[in-house]
Amino acid sequence: MVIPDLPTASHLIADRSHDSVCFRQVLTDKGIEPCIPSSRSRKIPFPYDKDLYRQRHSVENLFAKLKGWPRIATRYDLCAHTIFSAICIAATIIFWIIES
Repeated sequence: MVIPDLPTASHLIADRSHDSVCFRQVLTDKGIEPCIPSSRSRKIPFPYDKDLYRQRHSVENLFAKLKGWPRIATRYDLCAHTIFSAICIAATIIFWIIES
């Protein structure tokens, strides 16, 4: 299970697929506030911070744009530091294009 290895954080932003009472309880026990929208089938939805959840969209968009870089999408390089460097360069260029 990944929960014990989670770093310290104040919030965890996740999508509807992570909506379970057990998962929310484990997060709360670790002192992490879950920002997870309730599944549509839940009769009484859990409250969540909608403004904070909107930030997840920006991160998802960055990952989608990184997939457009063939060297990163195919993991062509074998060394972790080379792949990480390529991701940093691509993210910087993507950010620069968006901001200008």
